[in-house]
Amino acid sequence: MPSLRVVLPGTVKQVVFLCLCITSVVHAEVLTLPLDQRPGWLSRDGIVMAGNWEPLLFRIYQGGSDNYTPTAEQLAAYRYEQSPEMIAQLKELGVNFIMTHCYKGMGLEMERESMADAVKFTRLCHDAGIRVGVYCYSGAFLWEPFFKEVPQARDWLILDKEGKPRIPEWKGSEYRYFWDRNHPDAQAFFRPILRFAVEDIKADLIHFDNYRAGPGSEANSVKRFRQYLRDTFTSERLKEMGIDDLNTVQPPLGESLEGLFHRAWADFSCQSLSDSYHDMSRYARTLRKDILMECNPGGPGNYLRASMDHGRQLQGGEAFWREGHSHPGFKDGKLVHTRLRDYNVARRMNNMAFTYNSKPLSLAESMAFNLDCLGHIYWFQNGKISPAPEKQDDDLAPFIRFFHKRRDLLRDAEVVADVAVLRSFPSQVFGDWKYVRLPTRAEQILIENCVCFQIIYDQHLDGLKRYRVLVLAGCVALSDKQIRQIEQYVESGGRVCIVGPVATHDEWMIRRDKPTFADLPESNVIRIPEDANVLDSVHQACGDELSLSVKTEPGLCMEFTEQTGRRLVHLVNYRIDKAAKNIVISLRLPAGRHVTNVMLAGPQREHDLKLPFREQAGLITFTVPEVKIYEIAVVAMK
Repeated sequence: MPSLRVVLPGTVKQVVFLCLCITSVVHAEVLTLPLDQRPGWLSRDGIVMAGNWEPLLFRIYQGGSDNYTPTAEQLAAYRYEQSPEMIAQLKELGVNFIMTHCYKGMGLEMERESMADAVKFTRLCHDAGIRVGVYCYSGAFLWEPFFKEVPQARDWLILDKEGKPRIPEWKGSEYRYFWDRNHPDAQAFFRPILRFAVEDIKADLIHFDNYRAGPGSEANSVKRFRQYLRDTFTSERLKEMGIDDLNTVQPPLGESLEGLFHRAWADFSCQSLSDSYHDMSRYARTLRKDILMECNPGGPGNYLRASMDHGRQLQGGEAFWREGHSHPGFKDGKLVHTRLRDYNVARRMNNMAFTYNSKPLSLAESMAFNLDCLGHIYWFQNGKISPAPEKQDDDLAPFIRFFHKRRDLLRDAEVVADVAVLRSFPSQVFGDWKYVRLPTRAEQILIENCVCFQIIYDQHLDGLKRYRVLVLAGCVALSDKQIRQIEQYVESGGRVCIVGPVATHDEWMIRRDKPTFADLPESNVIRIPEDANVLDSVHQACGDELSLSVKTEPGLCMEFTEQTGRRLVHLVNYRIDKAAKNIVISLRLPAGRHVTNVMLAGPQREHDLKLPFREQAGLITFTVPEVKIYEIAVVAMK
């Protein structure tokens, strides 16, 4: 068994100094690796994932056993699932990436054997040409066995407003407690585990689970919150909050977001989660500069929440989990259960979104909209693969083969977008609900009408020049800096579509004395009431010259990407019981470019189909005869 270079209970304090030194780094740094600095295999091969990241002892405990002792059958199944035979089966199914276990949170002595198993299993995977991600820690540990090994960990717990340990929200989780990811002793304990994952297991990716439990009423969070207030606000502003002595301040847990003090706590909570993820990523990069980092905050959803800011947190790594097993589709004239927003955010953040995909439409959606990842397709646990290969939909294997064989159509592709829709953190978290929903409504209209757009966060306002139109829907709270960034964008020729009131308040939701953007040229700013049609205003802002126009029936969605020498239109039909037919596509060419040919490729097509086209005055028009589930129109240019 390899030496586990991890910190055992008696030596935790020895590395606290290292932890404190690293966390003192400025946190504005973007740690997400640029695409050209990531391991070459990622772009070349992409990710087709199978997973099994629960250690055997955890499964036994979760199943109700009292003594953590596996039966002979359980042990045999566990050995088989980590065998060369299992790896060969998964590889035959097209899997090239496995997510497995490293450390769950039961204690190092209890998990020592399974951590050694991870070293052996990863070596077998690498020998077979399969990449490996490891579950390095959870946001909640199993308190009963862990406290026996590390009794001082009781000081690491997140406490609720009554001073009780917070337990995960999922059913039957009383045996687990959330821990404070910012506690220096806890970080000191986990860093050597991270080192073990990188250097002994030789993982290709590190997975941090349950990244959504923010700080609570525990002493470390209270101390950090007081320092945050001291660093963020003037003494005058603190007095306006009713704070005369910072040493007496307590977090406003479980209360509303009314008032600056409560909003400060929400901002601090989001920043705390981001800081801890970034600290771990920063440390991992001292061990291997191109290690891939990933966390599980859940998907970005339809709006920002007070406990989670994906725009901040995802700057710490290259991937995030969006869990949920519902399959996308089209019902009663509407898209349902799509992951389009998850993939949209992922692409803008240069992240991959990890999703569970076991249906052809799910695979098509991920292939079209996601970055270098087809998703998690198979479980392998207790010696079995699920879903069982012989019970899969007949169309599943062609999608996996297409992802592998036609990487040339997917790799090194940049999204082409005319429109940016801002998800403003203070507007969405501190604002009135009637304004919070406006960006979601604008996004949905653009999705349903095949308009090229990206969701952006506050920090992206310094890169607006890549878009022709900025949509400010319900953005009632903007900082002075953000206002200036938008004004500079308009002064350089950008267009802004304002839906409802805009920047009536500053970033802390304090009302401004005078209206903003009043001096901007009317020709570049379109103002519409909150219930007006965003699509019409976007067309007006673009002068009806969108980069791409798609004429089809409802249920077809589009992604538009660009590679050297060509542009690609990804078409996904969510009406799986009805093919979309005769889709007319008009594509505006870059200045000075001309089309040489248009080809149609897809997983349900044996050979690429050459399409006739018409080019006139920089605009190319062609018709896609049919889309059953997924097609890519490839427009080659010279």
